[in-house]
Order: sequence, then C-alpha cells, then structure tokens
Amino acid sequence: MTIAGAIAAVLSALALYAGSPHCRWRRPAVLQRHGSRAGLLLAIASLAAWIAALGAGAGLCAMLGCWMLAMVALPYVAALSGTSAR
Repeated sequence: MTIAGAIAAVLSALALYAGSPHCRWRRPAVLQRHGSRAGLLLAIASLAAWIAALGAGAGLCAMLGCWMLAMVALPYVAALSGTSAR
C-alpha cells in the first residue's frame, strides 16, 4: 500500500507540473488543460493509500513528504534535461 501511495504522489506531482504554465517539457494539450484536475485526483488517491497503510496522522505526513519531494525535484529534472522553457 505504501508503494501505491508513493507512486500516486509522484504521478500527482508530475500531472500538476505538466498542467502548470511553467512546465519546461513538451506535453500533450490534454495535460495542459486537465493536468491540474488529474493531479488533485491522484493526490487524493495517494492520501487514501497512505492513510490505509499508516493511519491518519502518519499517512498525512508521509503523503505530504513524498508529494513535496516530487514537487521540488521535477523542475530540477526538467532543467537538467536540457529543454528550453516556452
């Protein structure tokens, strides 16, 4: 369950970054329009998985920690990939 929560948190951060106007990667138009909604739904799924695995308090902290780590890392990964900002 923790692996599912971690994967959902990373995918949520990726979808939110893809839906952002600051995204440096080329992305499909559907992600530009619906990335934020998909990211929020994945965040809720991640939170539910973490809470099911660890309980309410620890699950919330684990989800936020994993999610924020991915949120901070994605712009750096995009910058290192060498693509130019639009």
